[in-house]
Amino acid sequence: MDLLISWLITAISLLIIAQLPIGVEVDNFGKALVSAIVFGLLNAIIKPILVVLTIPITILTLGLFGFIINAIIFGLAAALVQGFRLRYGFWSAIFGSICLSFVNGILSQIIASAS
Repeated sequence: MDLLISWLITAISLLIIAQLPIGVEVDNFGKALVSAIVFGLLNAIIKPILVVLTIPITILTLGLFGFIINAIIFGLAAALVQGFRLRYGFWSAIFGSICLSFVNGILSQIIASAS
């Protein structure tokens, strides 16, 4: 049940950040649901590999390279899902991944406090 709630929260978060002027575009709720699934799968499969491979860079940048890894995953999800676009390329991926983290956190807290 938690996985389903997390999936819905991510889809709603994507729709919310698509309304911000950061260059993230999602066509409709269905595309947001598909994007949330792809984003979750990429986070579960590709992100751990990238994190391990980039440990030296992450240490040198005091952890800030984590933002780049998140942006890569965000951009890859946008490249794989038709109807989920980044208008300004990598900058939209950076700002989109940061905004997605914030909105996801806020919505998760709202859902947690409601139950």
